[in-house]
Amino acid sequence: MAEQQDPVFQIQRVYLKEASLEQPNSPAILLEQEQPSVDIQLGVEAAQVADGMYEVCVTATVTTKIKDKTMFLVEAKQGGIFEIRNLPEEQMGPVMGIAGPQIVYPYLRGNVADLITRAGFPTVHLAEINFQAMYEQQQAAQLQQQGSQIITSA
Repeated sequence: MAEQQDPVFQIQRVYLKEASLEQPNSPAILLEQEQPSVDIQLGVEAAQVADGMYEVCVTATVTTKIKDKTMFLVEAKQGGIFEIRNLPEEQMGPVMGIAGPQIVYPYLRGNVADLITRAGFPTVHLAEINFQAMYEQQQAAQLQQQGSQIITSA
């Protein structure tokens, strides 16, 4: 009986959910000698997919440009399915917003670097991310937004 009440957090599967590479200005852009600018955007999403089963996805969008022309654009979404049971409700947010992404992100980093290298470009390494700080910033932004909605609706 006591075993059923123990918290459960287990990785069921980690997988590459989506990946795309675009080189809209090839081959001409490949002859450019200028150093490209690199913009990296990250996103995290999480949802329940079945009873006690949750999907956490981390998405990276890497845009590399020379002047105003895109050299390449990589978008990749790495997913993970986790079994999560018997956790207090207040711990679900941090587990889904911090623990899950920390597990999934290294796979995303490897897949993005591999995709870029296989496309013939110098590797772009995604930096390490502090998902706890990212989660706390998102929570603070949501609280601030809720506070401003309460003020405007009053």
